[in-house]
Amino acid sequence: MAKETYKTGEKAPENGTFKVDSLVSGSSSSQDNTEIQVEKGEQFPPSPSSNEAANWVKVS
Repeated sequence: MAKETYKTGEKAPENGTFKVDSLVSGSSSSQDNTEIQVEKGEQFPPSPSSNEAANWVKVS
């Protein structure tokens, strides 16, 4: 099953812990292991390490 990703600026569909899966630009984000808490309805932020638009995945 493919993991569902959410882009910077999208609203979270549920509460949870999310981390950067990749950058929207296609650059690798392997250095960015930051996990963030997002509440339902909050917008996903840019990548904490590069401040670029990112694709987020839920980790818990």
